[in-house]
Amino acid sequence: MSEALNRSNEAELDLVEVAPNSEPPVCRIMDYGRWLYEEKRKLRENRKKSQHHSVTLKEVRLRPETDPHDLEIKLNRARKFLEKGHKVQFSLMFRGRQMLHREIGFEIMEKIATTLEDVAHPESTARMANRRMLLILIPNKK
Repeated sequence: MSEALNRSNEAELDLVEVAPNSEPPVCRIMDYGRWLYEEKRKLRENRKKSQHHSVTLKEVRLRPETDPHDLEIKLNRARKFLEKGHKVQFSLMFRGRQMLHREIGFEIMEKIATTLEDVAHPESTARMANRRMLLILIPNKK
């Protein structure tokens, strides 16, 4: 042990105990401050990467009587979200007697899926949830 301390003092470095539970204890001669700095830097880089690739769910709300031009604008906005790597949920909300014509909603959702198929694919088919029809699109892998 004293030999290791002498060597670390000669090299002007730190003696760091790596595995204290082993027999004999394993030590390493290194610059401990620099090692801590590099570990913090690696941790920071990993955090940046994980935050950069976080996927969020964006929602686009529609109604069965949404004008075709308005639908086109909403599809362009959804395309931008998908290109950035976000999931997009389309919510088609029905009121009153509109519930009798759900087939119109399924046609709209089918049109949405085919329009955006170059940048995304559906997570599942369109489904009803109370008075809302939902369709979630996931961006295609590049």
